[in-house]
Amino acid sequence: MSTTPAADERTRYSSHRADAVDDQAWPEFGEQVRGLLESVGEVIRPEAGEVLWDAGDGYDLYLVLAGAVGLVDRRDDRVVFVVEAGDFVGELGMLMGQPAFLAGVAMPASVVLRVPIEDLRRLVATSVELGDVLLSAFDARRRLLTRTGEGGLVLAGDDDRDLHRLQQFAERNHVPYRTVLRSNPAAWAEVAATCALPDKGTAVVTGRRRILAEPTTRELATAIGLDLCAISDQARCDLLIVGAGPAGLAAAVYGASEGLDVVIVEDVALGGQAGTSSRIENYLGFPRGISGSELARSAMLQAVKFGARLVSPRSVTELSQTPDGFRVRLDDEQDVAARAVVIASGVQYRRLGIPGVAEFEGRGVYYAATELEARACFGRNVVVVGGANSAGQAALFLAQQANQVHILIRRDSLAETMSTYLEQRIAHHERITVHPQSQLTSVAGADRVTELTWRDERSQQDVRLEAGGLFLMIGAVPRTAWLSDVGVELDDKGFVATRGSFETSVPGLYAVGDVRAGSVKRVASAVGEGSVVISAVHSHLAGTR
Repeated sequence: MSTTPAADERTRYSSHRADAVDDQAWPEFGEQVRGLLESVGEVIRPEAGEVLWDAGDGYDLYLVLAGAVGLVDRRDDRVVFVVEAGDFVGELGMLMGQPAFLAGVAMPASVVLRVPIEDLRRLVATSVELGDVLLSAFDARRRLLTRTGEGGLVLAGDDDRDLHRLQQFAERNHVPYRTVLRSNPAAWAEVAATCALPDKGTAVVTGRRRILAEPTTRELATAIGLDLCAISDQARCDLLIVGAGPAGLAAAVYGASEGLDVVIVEDVALGGQAGTSSRIENYLGFPRGISGSELARSAMLQAVKFGARLVSPRSVTELSQTPDGFRVRLDDEQDVAARAVVIASGVQYRRLGIPGVAEFEGRGVYYAATELEARACFGRNVVVVGGANSAGQAALFLAQQANQVHILIRRDSLAETMSTYLEQRIAHHERITVHPQSQLTSVAGADRVTELTWRDERSQQDVRLEAGGLFLMIGAVPRTAWLSDVGVELDDKGFVATRGSFETSVPGLYAVGDVRAGSVKRVASAVGEGSVVISAVHSHLAGTR
């Protein structure tokens, strides 16, 4: 693999494979792996300049036997990567049914082995060696595309809540993109030279130069093929899982690996709330910690490997019983028939009804602390409201880039609500200050948050702080409104009541993770529940069969 001389340093892959990600992205096939591909592939000799696939098309795996294949950004028809003899063309979205970010064009004297995607999926599921090599490579390539911003997707506009919403969706779904702001005339003019950008509002430029003006999240997802599973009317499955957080993803991996036809419905992004965590340090087997985003991406890779299908961004609006199981209605009015359903829809942070919060959401008020939000607060003061582990992880992460982090809690200390290792780390961090018995009272600013005020109940004084970010991580509101018509039992706070084996009051309907009444709000316990519930699902399906 190499890049063309025209590719600038900002978007350049390392042609020397200088790090571990590059090594994983471009592996050498052993004889056994190559033999498997040759057994189902077709050798073709395209003409120089022939388009093997275009941006936005579905595509197959191409092993380059001679010559090379150029990967082209259709926004300006620039060759950004060259895949040379011995390497192969393919990326994570291929297995998930996502169309290509970049076009593929044959170079002179090229010979390639084309492996149809359906055959590739079967081989990945049945061959350990091939599956390990390809999944590692696909995952590494997606990370490289994300790191370099190559992928043909441009998010353009002003630094406001609409642009932040699209950036957040792309980042949490691991979609490579580049941001261009009107406040940067040179960058704006570069993109405007290839397409007609609107004078105001947010715009999305796709790999095929299609422009979306002020798109919804769903419109963005559809335009780039992220709505990964086209569900048609009368679609059926053995198990439908609502929510792709740790519990839902665990259920998908174990269900699909044990032969169930699994569909996962997710309305925001992989990982749920855990997906926004910058560093989870007490998850078994990861002594150096792992980000929620990485954990979710790896879990989805496993689920796809075993044949699970993802429907995103979609939400479930209604659930009703049928003689064969359940009818699940999605927010686009399509129905899925499922023999069993696992509710793993999790919880969401509460909004605060104080002046300025709603007005500045996405412009300094955030409900997640990822790299995207941290960059926006670089070198400034930030305030985190909340005392649970998620708040502690956010504070430690933000302290790497912020000037000072202030944590507001209503209690006297963090000891009752936060893991000891986080509490101790925060207590000894020079750029983090905890404010007990304190409540946020107002948010102020012009275009973005510039000032925060809270009430210190101990001193009975108001405290004002010049700040660039407010991170709200308080309370846990279950996402169960869509269950009202099926008659499932909820507790007084809206969490789903379960009995042994995580079954609800409705046979064939299960609840796992944070949405379940009495659950332990930890990633490890959610994964455990999602794994264990599959045994109960199998027993139920065996009885109904």
